[in-house]
Amino acid sequence: MLVSPKQVAQAIGVSESSLKRWCDRGLLTAVRTAGGHRRLAIDDVFQFLRQSGQHLLRPELLGLPSNTGQGTTVIERARDQIREALIAGDEEQCRRIVFDLYLAGQSACDICDRVLAPALHDIGERWQCGELNIYRERRACETGLKMLHELRMAMRTPNAEAPSAVGGTLECDPYRLPTAMIEIVLRELGWQATSLGTQLPATTLAEAVRDNRPRLLWVSVSCIESVPAFLDEYAGLYCAAKESGAAVVVGGRALTAEIRQQMTYSAYCDTLRHLVTFAASLTPSVEQHNGFDMSDGSEVGQVPKLPSK
Repeated sequence: MLVSPKQVAQAIGVSESSLKRWCDRGLLTAVRTAGGHRRLAIDDVFQFLRQSGQHLLRPELLGLPSNTGQGTTVIERARDQIREALIAGDEEQCRRIVFDLYLAGQSACDICDRVLAPALHDIGERWQCGELNIYRERRACETGLKMLHELRMAMRTPNAEAPSAVGGTLECDPYRLPTAMIEIVLRELGWQATSLGTQLPATTLAEAVRDNRPRLLWVSVSCIESVPAFLDEYAGLYCAAKESGAAVVVGGRALTAEIRQQMTYSAYCDTLRHLVTFAASLTPSVEQHNGFDMSDGSEVGQVPKLPSK
């Protein structure tokens, strides 16, 4: 999605000339239309907002809910708020909460680990206890997937030279949210990460590894119908990954200690934060950013440097 410098300038309350100067200095990457007009990629704009500390005055100009940037950025409060919004089916409120956190500098990892995942887990438990109708639980899951998609769209596209990762779930495991979360967390780290979906035969995942030769393969395991069948299929998949030089990361609520003792893997992660730590150990940081210095006499003055990733 492309937006004009005028839209961005009005959204953050600065002059269009200041915004164009930032483009000229490389703080924002502009492309030219056939008619010679500047346009900005929305993912680049979002990253600029996160790193520069600019506040949104008219977020609707960038396709966000009109009150984005005016709500909570406290993780604990956001978790309770998004749980209630998910139960109520209030998609706009969910979008506002997620982007309030993201534009305030919270990582996709923390948004997933500390906000979305616990909220959705609590909703699932309420359904299992008979406190919620099943349609509310399923609607919450669908809304959660939409939020992850929007977060993904707000991230920069990884470099072509970035390490690649693929993953998904095996047969009889239909849970889409965990593998979708893994994908966007790795993409935020700069990996070319692609979720291949759910309920995949181990043989087709092995073929994907041989075809794409990723640096990392993830297997999310939320449910297992037959432990012996799962272990047999997983063993073949692990061998294929090892032959291709891919590290294998596993995780999920179905992987009990007893089952893990019968598996071979590179890492077991029970949180996305653990995955981030392991992925960082496989390769140096793909991208580093030294922050924005916009002290050019424009409205915003000096913005402190960001720590390197």
